[in-house]
Amino acid sequence: MGVVWHTSARSQLHRRPQRMDINRMYQVLVVAAACVLAQSALAAGNPQGLALDPGVALLQKVQAAARSLDYSGVYTYQQGATMASSRIIHIVDGTGERERIEMLDGAPREYLRHNDITQCLVPEKKLIVLERRHGDRFPALLLNDGRNLADNYSIKTGVAPNRIAGRECTIVELIPKDGHRYGYRICTDTKTHLLLKAQTVSGDQGVIDQIAFTSLQIGSKAASEDLASNWDTRAWKVLETPMSVIDLPKEGWRIPLPRGFQALTQVSRPMKAGKKVSQLVVSDGMAAISVFIEPFDAAHDSPLAKGAMHRGAMNVFRTRIDDYWLTALGEVPSATLREIAEHTEYVPQAGHK
Repeated sequence: MGVVWHTSARSQLHRRPQRMDINRMYQVLVVAAACVLAQSALAAGNPQGLALDPGVALLQKVQAAARSLDYSGVYTYQQGATMASSRIIHIVDGTGERERIEMLDGAPREYLRHNDITQCLVPEKKLIVLERRHGDRFPALLLNDGRNLADNYSIKTGVAPNRIAGRECTIVELIPKDGHRYGYRICTDTKTHLLLKAQTVSGDQGVIDQIAFTSLQIGSKAASEDLASNWDTRAWKVLETPMSVIDLPKEGWRIPLPRGFQALTQVSRPMKAGKKVSQLVVSDGMAAISVFIEPFDAAHDSPLAKGAMHRGAMNVFRTRIDDYWLTALGEVPSATLREIAEHTEYVPQAGHK
C-alpha cells in the first residue's frame, strides 16, 4: 500500500537470490519507484458525479482529510522486528499545502513539501534532492481517486469504535477479491476521517507491516513555525533528476497487468554509466507496482541475480528479457510480480532495438 512506504515519507519502497545485497537493491529501485508514485497520485473525489460504493466514499474522505487538515504528530512504521518513527507537521494556508517530515531514527532525513515541490534533505552529503510532483504520503491513502476499489476489494466498516493515539477511530477492512493483492485494515478518526493507522494484511490475516500515529494534534495546535528545517542548507548542493515521458508499448514492450491495475505513468530516467532506465507504474488505487527496464551490459551490469526477493509487503522479481533486465516490484504477493515478469514480451520496433 502506498501509504506505508518510506518510514517517514512514503518514499522508500518498492527478494532474495543468492549473494544479494537487499538493502542496496531497495536504495536503487525503491526510491525511484516512490518518486514516480508520488508524481502519479491523483486528487480524490468523484468528478463525474457517479454513485459511489459507501466504502469508497469513506476512503475518499480519508484522502481529503490528509490534504485539507492541519495536523502534527509522530507516527511509527513497523515491519517485523524493525520499527522507525517520524515526526510530521502538515498545514494548509493561503499558499496551499506545506509539510515537513523528519525521520527520528537512523540517518537524519527531512522532507519539506510545498504543494507539488518536495525537498529531501540528506545532511551527511549536504544534499537536497528536489522532486517537482505531488507527493502523497501517510496519512494520505489512495494512489488515484479510488472509484474502482470496490471492483477488487470488499470494503467493510466496523461498528465498534477503536482508539489510536488517544483518538476514537473506525476500523475499515479492504478484503481482496483475488490473489493478486494484499488486504488492508485501517483505522480512521471518527470526527475528522484522518487516517490514524494502516496495516497490510496477508491472505491468512497476518499483519505484514503497519504504520500508525503514536501522538497526534489536529487543528490550530499544529504550529507553522515547526515547518522550518533545523538545517542550514544555503550551501548545500541541489539535485534534480530529469525524467521524460515514454510509451513502452510503442517501443515494443508488452507488459501484462493484473486485473484491476491501471497504468499511472511511464517515464525514462538517466542512471549511472550513461544508461537509462524505463519505469512503468501501475496501481489498483491501493497497491502499486513498478516495472523497471534497463539495458543488460555484461561489463558494467549489476551483480544481482535474477529471481525473487522480499521484505515485508514489498516483493521484487527480476528476470532477463532479450538484452534487458526487467525488475518488477511492489506491495503485492510475489506470484503477481512473477506472472508479470515471466509473461512480458519484447517485440522491438524499428529504431528501438
